[in-house]
Amino acid sequence: MIAVIGLAIGVVLGLVLQPSVPPELQPYLPIAVVAALDALFGAVRARLEQKFDDRVFVTSFLFNVLVAAFIVFLGDQLGVGAQLSTAVVVVLGIRIFSNAASIRRHLLKA
Repeated sequence: MIAVIGLAIGVVLGLVLQPSVPPELQPYLPIAVVAALDALFGAVRARLEQKFDDRVFVTSFLFNVLVAAFIVFLGDQLGVGAQLSTAVVVVLGIRIFSNAASIRRHLLKA
């Protein structure tokens, strides 16, 4: 529940304050958001399965964001940033939809 409240507060603050992202970091922002969503959906799934651990959530959240950003950075350095960004989004997207399906099955018992 704390994660959902934190997410809501972050969204409201983002809409009110409208922070700007430096141009050097703009390629990494969408990847960081997708990685954070993956961790959030994983946390919801773990909570529904009564396996949630706040340490696992925090480390998963930070590690996912850092690894995804590093992969995109490495791709930029190699000149294939767009391809690696797409790969990261596809992999994390598959995990998000897998977690969403598990959440749906748990909530709807279907």
